[in-house]
Amino acid sequence: MTSLHLQNNQRWRLAVAPMLEWTDRHCRYFHRLITRHALLYTEMVTTGALIHGDVARHLAFNAEEHPVALQLGGSEAADLAQCAKLAQQWGYDEVNLNCGCPSERVQRGAFGACLMRESRLVADAVKAMCDTVSMPVTVKHRIGLDRAESYSFVRDFVGEVNQAGCRTFIVHARNAWLKGLSPKDNREIPPLRYEVAYQLKQDFPDVVIVLNGGIKDSAQIHHHLAQVDGVMVGREAYHNPWCMASWDTEFFASTGTRDDLAPPNSLTREWVEQRMVAYMQQEQAAQGTPWPHIARHMLGLRHGLPGSRHWRQVWSDHKLKNLPPAQVMAMAHAQP
Repeated sequence: MTSLHLQNNQRWRLAVAPMLEWTDRHCRYFHRLITRHALLYTEMVTTGALIHGDVARHLAFNAEEHPVALQLGGSEAADLAQCAKLAQQWGYDEVNLNCGCPSERVQRGAFGACLMRESRLVADAVKAMCDTVSMPVTVKHRIGLDRAESYSFVRDFVGEVNQAGCRTFIVHARNAWLKGLSPKDNREIPPLRYEVAYQLKQDFPDVVIVLNGGIKDSAQIHHHLAQVDGVMVGREAYHNPWCMASWDTEFFASTGTRDDLAPPNSLTREWVEQRMVAYMQQEQAAQGTPWPHIARHMLGLRHGLPGSRHWRQVWSDHKLKNLPPAQVMAMAHAQP
């Protein structure tokens, strides 16, 4: 794969995975302080929640989050097209269809990973979205269902959906076991088979293939980028967010920063924490958001450092919720 090819697909070179109950707008603001260039994804939002619920609650985001993608859960082409249009109106940079979630609740709604058995349905949905919006329509999927490991299954799925207009596939390199495993177990027990994603890139050279699943450090990212166009990191980015601090300089040709988010000199954890305190104060004043709703996302910021346990305990102490965030920060850095 040529370096020119990678440069043409910088948008998906590194991404933080959509994670339910984790990657809300506060989490994404926090992550954007650490990496300016990685693509950020929302939690999965169902079409029903958008069509029948509070659109602003689900779609509002901070301008600083760009580039940011909305992940949708659903299976009805018309509903997905309507929600994709909403995503474009709200200013998202991409809309992504979830074809990978294995939870029983999602299965009961007939979407998520079980959609991989319905490639024609997915293709029709993708076409409907592509016909409605001008931004990229992407699909996140598994490499198989249950214990079947036939490569032809995922190859044919990608082929049919690609013909409908999808040019980017995010490949979680595990099967989804639809019976007998919890969503958590589905992220850990089915074996990782990265070679399947590599083969998809070989078979579909003009398609952007982004690899997801079990990726923890820069060495692994470099290794995978020799085979595919991009890498998506999930739980490691959430629990150890400082792992993203080197991404901009290490993996992107352009390392410029936006003035509104640029640290004074080099990026430090202290600067990120101070910016988060200012953000908490801003959100509390504007929306009445209690600071613990925001601080929970940054509890891994000092992962592995001396004093990190005390720091984390203070920031997660809800008995302090009525104190100003700046005072909580001072307590977190005081000697225990």
